[in-house]
Amino acid sequence: MQDASTIRPGELVADVILSEDAAISFIGTIHTPFASRSDCPRQGSFDGPVCSIVLKRQWVPALEGLGDHERIEVFYWLDRASRNFLLQKPRDGKGTGTFALRSPNRPNPIGVSLVTLERIEDNCLTVRGLDCVDGTPLVDIKPERRDAKAPQT
Repeated sequence: MQDASTIRPGELVADVILSEDAAISFIGTIHTPFASRSDCPRQGSFDGPVCSIVLKRQWVPALEGLGDHERIEVFYWLDRASRNFLLQKPRDGKGTGTFALRSPNRPNPIGVSLVTLERIEDNCLTVRGLDCVDGTPLVDIKPERRDAKAPQT
């Protein structure tokens, strides 16, 4: 949970113990040039630094066809985040509910970035656009969303 010394005036945290309703298995590790949260950009950018995603070998067959996509969504577990914030005070100083923010501090700290897929070599994906700390656990990868009304090809 959150260390009291990092709670800003006006923020509110819940006194809860989160249950184990589901299980998530990490399928790999993300490597970025960002050593700490303060090093990370607020959101990634398609021309951001080159990062790598190293998939556990058992998942390599699941990459079949992913290289056909220019952009992919990467889902990851923000393992250093606090999970009990209700209200947060972002840099603008306005108290805001956790669900109205993209902050990593949330009950289930799942991050997602839309990234440019540069290449796939064996179990390593090279991408641009991530905004997470080096060593972040990988949860899932999906191709970029398409407009639901667009004809499927």
